[in-house]
Amino acid sequence: MRFIVCVKQVPDTTEVEVDEETGTIIREGVPSVLNAFDEFALNLAVELKEKSDENIEIVALSMGPPQAKEALTKCLAIGADRAILLTDRVFAGADTWATAVTLGRAIKKIGDADVVFMGQEASDGNTAQVGPEVAAHMGIPQLTFVTEVDSVNSDHVVCKKETDEGFVSIKCELPSMIACMHTPGFEPRIPNIREIMKAKRKTYEEWNHEDLGGEPSEYGLDGSESVVIRTYSPPPKGEGIIVDDEPETAVNRLIQFFEDEGIL
Repeated sequence: MRFIVCVKQVPDTTEVEVDEETGTIIREGVPSVLNAFDEFALNLAVELKEKSDENIEIVALSMGPPQAKEALTKCLAIGADRAILLTDRVFAGADTWATAVTLGRAIKKIGDADVVFMGQEASDGNTAQVGPEVAAHMGIPQLTFVTEVDSVNSDHVVCKKETDEGFVSIKCELPSMIACMHTPGFEPRIPNIREIMKAKRKTYEEWNHEDLGGEPSEYGLDGSESVVIRTYSPPPKGEGIIVDDEPETAVNRLIQFFEDEGIL
């Protein structure tokens, strides 16, 4: 069997800056980490491989600038068997659809994917769109908001997923896409020195748009279906008013304030 885990390197900061001309996140010079949801998905895949009787290969796949190799190196140390980085200036500025097209073509090129693991969303975008769009592009079933994978074999996978009414157990035929939510008590694997050294001997590849096929206009900013018209920060909140008088006086002051502001 083959598991493909799609991961993303995201900015390790809440102070994200956006290019005003393209509407895309500025990543150069910003410290980055492996997206938490993706790391959880990778941990699930590795745990499944360890307890399964099947012969399972785990491929870590990412799209990003050359520095994203750091995230893939961590994936190899955690337990992935090989890693592929999709890196090309043509891929820059991709929205969720163009990203899904790129990942989908790479997954088809890898071939024989039984389960495609994704994080539910990335911390730098929070769209939760790429996983379902990859599944749609590939024409395979999708499971979202997955917190556990109970079992998997060559025919189907059984998962626990979160819904508005609680948790449900669901069985899905393979191949399929699983978008994972990490649980509150999740503790990611911390690779030891031996695993880190072993990762350096594993297969690492870099693919560009020519490796995937198609025209350059089908990727990145040119291949994106959405357009960012304007980006801006919300105005800072003004100073609040604290009323600490006796209850009756405080109520009267609040009523007077609402009347002065035209609220009442």
